[in-house]
Amino acid sequence: MTQKIEKIVIVGGGTAGWMAAATLGSLLKGTQTKIQLIESEAIGTVGVGEATIPPIIMFNDMLGFDEDTFVKETQATFKLGIEFNNWGKLGDSYIHPFGDFGIEFDAVPFYHYWLNQSFNSDVGDLFDYSLMVQACQHNKFMRPLRDRPQSALAGINYAFQFDAGLYAAYLRKYSESHGVERIEGKVIDVELADETGFVTKVRLDDGNLYDADFFIDCSGFRGLLIEGALETGYEDWRRWLPCDRAVAMGCEKVGPPIPYTRATARSAGWQWRIPLQHRTGNGHVYCSEFISDDEACEVLSSNLDGAPISEPNQLRFMTGRRRKFWNKNVLALGLAAGFMEPLESTSIHLIQTSLARLLTHFPDKRFVQADIDAFNDKTVLEYERVRDFLVLHYTATERDDTEFWRHCQALERPASLIRKLEQFESAGRIFEEASDPFGVASWLAVMYGQGIKPKAYNPMTDKMSQQKIASVINQIKAAIDNSVDVMPQHDEFIRENCSAG
Repeated sequence: MTQKIEKIVIVGGGTAGWMAAATLGSLLKGTQTKIQLIESEAIGTVGVGEATIPPIIMFNDMLGFDEDTFVKETQATFKLGIEFNNWGKLGDSYIHPFGDFGIEFDAVPFYHYWLNQSFNSDVGDLFDYSLMVQACQHNKFMRPLRDRPQSALAGINYAFQFDAGLYAAYLRKYSESHGVERIEGKVIDVELADETGFVTKVRLDDGNLYDADFFIDCSGFRGLLIEGALETGYEDWRRWLPCDRAVAMGCEKVGPPIPYTRATARSAGWQWRIPLQHRTGNGHVYCSEFISDDEACEVLSSNLDGAPISEPNQLRFMTGRRRKFWNKNVLALGLAAGFMEPLESTSIHLIQTSLARLLTHFPDKRFVQADIDAFNDKTVLEYERVRDFLVLHYTATERDDTEFWRHCQALERPASLIRKLEQFESAGRIFEEASDPFGVASWLAVMYGQGIKPKAYNPMTDKMSQQKIASVINQIKAAIDNSVDVMPQHDEFIRENCSAG
């Protein structure tokens, strides 16, 4: 018989804690399950997750958010992709777009027809055939035209860039309106059951005890419950992803916000730039083996495009994951679960997918181990897919101008990434993988953008004559160009629909 969970305690606020609170508060409202979130104003949040990828829209829709209100309240801008500068070679630049290349017109992906033509004639750059890339380059944005499925404008895919602190506040307001109780305090001790080793209570600095059937650990890198109490263990991925520190700093907004995030490779890491309505978020992710903290801070401050508005915030991390994301009656989310540097804006997405997975594996008081194991297996696979995608950026490089980049060229690649690269290099093939947040177009953008060129194309494209392929490709290019022409400027769209003022 089902023994229903009567009480859930979320330890820690920030993005992870309040995303969990909003999700559970929404779905459990009206039931007998009580939800409490414990956080301390004295403990700051990391707040590096200001950029997102398109599935965030599904999360917002699930909670019933009005998008224009959400954008206003979080000082958000829209995001069509990520620009990568100096990754393949110094001076190189490409955009990883959200959305496909070309327009689907056959069972074989468009890019194979483009490859077919590229072996025989000059058909321009692959990125000319991405609506999102072209919109980024012209600072254009609009929402997709769902009622015109044949239009290129129906294929617009976007996410958001927002203030992480305002996002947490927005989620808190929503959560509390859906019955979640916020407790102010700092957890100083965790009590375990003698028989099972389950967490039974947490003690706060004011002496109060809070019990629950199920605990969600959103306490950041510390992992107070998942690691501090349960000693779950951590898998270190620095042999694949060597960066271990970051420094973040906001600056004044300069000019209209662009509809994309920027990631610029530096001598010992990379710098992010995230444009918001009211400011610009910046940070420098680096490897401490090749640059000092002071030097890294100087690299960041000297490459801001506006006056700084905050002091540098230094962060230390170890890329990797907990050996178990769910251990006994504790589920870890966000930084408590693991850390993947924000190169592809996956931090918030990994919280979102873990919450979705929790809903399909939601426990009762028995905490069936088979369900917990299934949750962990699926989450491990997703983390490994993201890991491989990030490793691709560092290892697909011709840069040898610094010791760091020479080190990256020699980095070990996971076997799963080696196989994917071999398939692409041999015949341009990219296959969708289970639990991979990034589809064919994303892998194509980064591999091709960083100089990996296939030796062949799918021979099925030869069923169409060269003249017909050229005609279709030209029509697609014209449709993309025409679509960009009718799109409004990004800042104009925000001003007319969702400006924070």
